[in-house]
Amino acid sequence: MSIKEITSYPKERIKILFLENISDRAVQQFKQNGYVNIKKLSGALSEEELIKEVKDVHLIGIRSKTLITKNVLDAATKLQAIGCFCIGVNQVDLKAATNAGVAVFNAPYSNTRSVAELVIGASILLIRRIIDKNNAAHNGIWMKEAKGSYELRGKTLGIIGYGNIGSQVSVLAESLGMKVLFYDTETKLPLGNASSARNLKEVLTQADIVSLHVPETPQTKNLINKAAIKNMKKGAILINYARGEVVDLKALATALTEEHLSGAAIDVFPLEPEKNGDRFESPLQGLKNVILTPHIGGSTEEAQQNIGEDVSIKLFQYLERGITNGSHTVPAIGLPPIEGAHRILHIHKNVPGVLSAINTALSKNNINILGQYLKTNDMIGYAVLDIDKKLSKQAVALLKDIKQTIKIRLLY
Repeated sequence: MSIKEITSYPKERIKILFLENISDRAVQQFKQNGYVNIKKLSGALSEEELIKEVKDVHLIGIRSKTLITKNVLDAATKLQAIGCFCIGVNQVDLKAATNAGVAVFNAPYSNTRSVAELVIGASILLIRRIIDKNNAAHNGIWMKEAKGSYELRGKTLGIIGYGNIGSQVSVLAESLGMKVLFYDTETKLPLGNASSARNLKEVLTQADIVSLHVPETPQTKNLINKAAIKNMKKGAILINYARGEVVDLKALATALTEEHLSGAAIDVFPLEPEKNGDRFESPLQGLKNVILTPHIGGSTEEAQQNIGEDVSIKLFQYLERGITNGSHTVPAIGLPPIEGAHRILHIHKNVPGVLSAINTALSKNNINILGQYLKTNDMIGYAVLDIDKKLSKQAVALLKDIKQTIKIRLLY
């Protein structure tokens, strides 16, 4: 049985909503796999607008700006899965999605290279003070000088967060002759000749350039604040291609104005415009040797295509085979199809006795289980049952009556 096997619910009736101008590659992938009921919108929607749109939607595809709240999930009564066509999933209320039995997938690795290359590019531009010289040239001023302009070779790059992107930046930086010192809250194996620091302060005091690659959590909010900036070397450079809440921008602006820091590159902001052309303001505007970009760290054609393919495949596998590998909400199960059987997906509250109730209900009605898989997390359980084709409809009816059932689907 191939992944293109027709599911019990006709593919042409599965409603898909794509927001924020998701890559056409994703749309092509779905159409090639028989999903034609696709609505694609170029921008994000407010909660009120989204609630109106999701009533009969089975699948939502978003990027970083669309917020999937509990109210949205409550309104999306037919929703099976959410595809986050980006690295993070903090824009989704994961607890509410878990309680609703909605699988949430993302693409944590697909734009790693794009971000890493831009960090290195920004490092070169800032340490050579190209920004100021470029602006002067555009204004008709010839500024040929070496003062304050340095090579990357031999300098120390401090990386905060040594995950997928941070470690890739580390490799690229070493290839240019830089020393790499990193700090991560989890123990990470250094790549190449990179060294692990004991704490954040150790990185800040030694690095010529500090690059941030941490998620947005209560612990990382204003991680780089006035006190942290004071620990940085005089003349150091700060790069943030992580999350907008990680840096106190007013404190950074003061440090740049007072020339404690010599430059900065910021791609993410606490408040970002909803769409292109909207007004944008930042305390860093107009400052010397500062690069401000509109959250484009992963915005390359290659990255968007990779993300479109990665998330699409995960969604196909869930919709058509019940595979949940990579989900942030439904427990991960990956399993092959069984010939001669229909597959039933049963998502339920994780309390004792549910599996026993499932087996009792089926055995009492002489329904044989050809294959059974169960995985749980703290909140829900995900059971996959392969049932004789002749008895699958009866089995679905019986399983719907299990007390702790959240969501049930006859897959094929």
